[in-house]
Amino acid sequence: MKQFSVKQLAKIAGVSIRTLHVYDELGLLKPATRTEAKYRLYGEKELLRLQQILFYRELDFQLNEILEILDKKNFDLLESLENQKQSLKTKQNRISKLIQTIDKTIENLKKDTVMSNPNELYEGLSEEKANLYRNEAIDKYGQETVEKSEKALLKLSKNEIKILKQEQQEIAEKLFAMKDKDYRSEIVQTQIALHYKNIRQFWGTDGSSEPQAEAYAGLGQLYVDDPRFTQIDGELQTTYALFLCKAMKYFAETRLK
Repeated sequence: MKQFSVKQLAKIAGVSIRTLHVYDELGLLKPATRTEAKYRLYGEKELLRLQQILFYRELDFQLNEILEILDKKNFDLLESLENQKQSLKTKQNRISKLIQTIDKTIENLKKDTVMSNPNELYEGLSEEKANLYRNEAIDKYGQETVEKSEKALLKLSKNEIKILKQEQQEIAEKLFAMKDKDYRSEIVQTQIALHYKNIRQFWGTDGSSEPQAEAYAGLGQLYVDDPRFTQIDGELQTTYALFLCKAMKYFAETRLK
C-alpha cells in the first residue's frame, strides 16, 4: 500500500506542512506510521480522513467540532459525504446568487440609474400597503422626518437602494439565527451595530453627529408593539421581536450615549 510523507500529502491536499503537524498534535489526523527517524507516513485511510477535515473546514466547522464528529463510533463516511455534498450545493447556490447580485450592481452602476419617485422606495409592496406604512411613519415620526429620509434615499441609485435592502435582509436573517443567544453578547451586539448603521442609512442620518439613541431604542420597541415588522412568511415571531427590542435597547444604552 502506497504511503505519503508529510510534504507529499501537503502538496496533494493543498495545505501547509505546519497544518498537518497541528492536526497531528490535536489528534485530528494521525499518521499511519512513524519511521524510526520520526518521519510521518500517511496511507489511503488518512487521505480520506483529511478530505473529510477539509470539507468540514470549508463548511466553517471548528477543529474541535470536526474531531468530535469524525471520532464518533457511529460515524458513517458515505452519509457524511452525502450531507457535505448537499451543504456545498447550498453554499454554491448562495454564492451564485451573490455573483448575480454583483453583476446587477456593476450593470446598474454603469448605467447610474437614479430613483425619481418616493413610491419606488416601497417597491415590492402593494400601493395600499406602501401608503399605509408611509402614513404610519408620518404619524409616528412626523412628515419632516419621513420626507428627509425619502430625500436622502432618492439621492441613491436604484441599485444602491437594492443593495441597502439586501443588506437589511441579510442582517435580519443573521439576527434571527441568533435569537436564542444572550442579546448582550459581543457577537449579537456586533450584528446589532450593523443593523444600526443600516437603519441610519434608511433614515438618511448616517454620518450625523446625533446618535439617535432614543429613536433607535424606540424602533426596537416598535418591533414588539407591531408584529408585522418581524413576521416571517406570515408567521408572528414574538421571541425574535423581543430579542431585537432588548438587543437594540442595550446597544442604545451602552454604545450611543
